Amino acid sequence: MSEVLIIAEAGVNHNGSMQIAKQLVDKAVEAGVDIIKFQSFKSEKLVSKVAKQAKYQQQNIGKKNEGQLAMLKKLELSVKDHQELIQYCKKCNIRFWSTAFDMESIEFLHSLNMRLWKIPSGEITNYPYLKKIGSFHEDVILSTGMCELSDIEAVLKVLIEEGVKKEQITVLHCNTEYPTPYQDVNLKAMLEIGEKFGVKIGYSDHTNGIEVPIAAVALGATVIEKHFTLDKNMEGPDHKASLEPDELKAMVSAIRNIEQALGSGHKTITESERKNIEIARKSIVAACPIKKGEILTEENLTVKRPGNGICPMRWNEVVGTTAIKDFDEEEMIVL
Repeated sequence: MSEVLIIAEAGVNHNGSMQIAKQLVDKAVEAGVDIIKFQSFKSEKLVSKVAKQAKYQQQNIGKKNEGQLAMLKKLELSVKDHQELIQYCKKCNIRFWSTAFDMESIEFLHSLNMRLWKIPSGEITNYPYLKKIGSFHEDVILSTGMCELSDIEAVLKVLIEEGVKKEQITVLHCNTEYPTPYQDVNLKAMLEIGEKFGVKIGYSDHTNGIEVPIAAVALGATVIEKHFTLDKNMEGPDHKASLEPDELKAMVSAIRNIEQALGSGHKTITESERKNIEIARKSIVAACPIKKGEILTEENLTVKRPGNGICPMRWNEVVGTTAIKDFDEEEMIVL
């Protein structure tokens, strides 16, 4: 089995500060993730002046009268910021990635030779956006929050018609409530997506804690995406539904452990337990002293540890035979 791709979603948790952004890179490296992902957008191209904040954004920021445009403007990364972060990620030996939220940002990321595209849940119904990304014929990871199966089917149709091969697409089950209530996770839907569309599957998580992404890996997720922050108490829309660095590190460790634990899927004796066979299993032994020539019966035989003698599964083969020698009580029977 190939290793699960773990994406640490920094998103906009840098709060517009390059210092914080670089600290997030450092913490992602320490946690052992594969990719750190940011968000690329031009606020004016993304939202209108009348677009309101989501309820969770209002609660997390505490500015109910501030619209999305004002909020996002503070969180934009400039061209220079992107270039600086890319170089810093190279220096730290971690892959930089970003989600484009508008057509101009798609073109910009394409100029950076991104070669892997993230389609966020909010762009699922953005036909021009989907068509543009599909035209690159490159790998795609698709989040599916707020989606029915029919929505996913429509997106895949656009991408494939544009020339993206099905094997290049990974579909992430997702719920876009921040944080997602556990009863709304519906993790088994990830399996339905894989079965219905024949694509690689993964999970983009917005729950509190690390249990659900770990469970997703156990169910077969090939990609895990999770928001993280330096501090959940920082001001900003996504901090409260993000992991702190120690939690991110614990999630990565748990996922890597689960990957090993899943194994090959073929039931067999492992090398680590082989030595325990003799200790834990039993052999056929004399229940009482037995004389040579005496018939071996259910009354004068029993089974006891260790298991380096005749296996009790041969019981019927042994009962009724003649003792070839004298056996002391508890001595292993030989034929």
